[in-house]
Amino acid sequence: MSWFMATFYDRSFAKTEEAGLREWRRALIEPLAGQVLEIGTGTGLNLPHYTAAVDRLVLTEPDQHMRSKLEPKIADLTGPDTVELVDAGAGDLPFEDDTFDAVVSTLVLCSVPDPAAALAEARRVLKPGGRLAYLEHVAAIEKPNRHKWQRRIEPVWKRVAGNCHLTRQTDQSIVAAGFELEEERRESIRKMPPFVRISVRGTAISP
Repeated sequence: MSWFMATFYDRSFAKTEEAGLREWRRALIEPLAGQVLEIGTGTGLNLPHYTAAVDRLVLTEPDQHMRSKLEPKIADLTGPDTVELVDAGAGDLPFEDDTFDAVVSTLVLCSVPDPAAALAEARRVLKPGGRLAYLEHVAAIEKPNRHKWQRRIEPVWKRVAGNCHLTRQTDQSIVAAGFELEEERRESIRKMPPFVRISVRGTAISP
């Protein structure tokens, strides 16, 4: 299944990217500088938005099929001085405490085995005052009928979509992990299926 997802991931997101998701990624990532870690990089849809202000970019991706799609894009990347690809999951990052100026998570925390552990790790490796830049789809709690369908669909969806959960309230998890919200927007992702459309994006500070 991971081979299938890696093969068709970019193609399945093409219309969504054109409808505004690409711009959301750019606005989130372009301001970042210094040492930056991206967790769950996937096929690398964020890569074009990193600038020369990033001295060191570390990408983690535990899935070998995703890494096979990611590696050619890294070879073509301009901007950051140093780019590293690490085979590591978000819940067990092989980095020292207080290493990074920013951690990036886009459409990742829905599928990690333990989002609380992933966020704890992100906070651990961030320097004090470092930023978590995130874009995640979440439970549609403001739309009760849609939320009901998310709960119904989720057991099957997780199996066919790489452990993607439809009912996680990631915005609340970020606060529960001890981050201080800097800015956040809750908005519908255009051209996505209705049950994965509600999203949150923004930045949160590691105290």
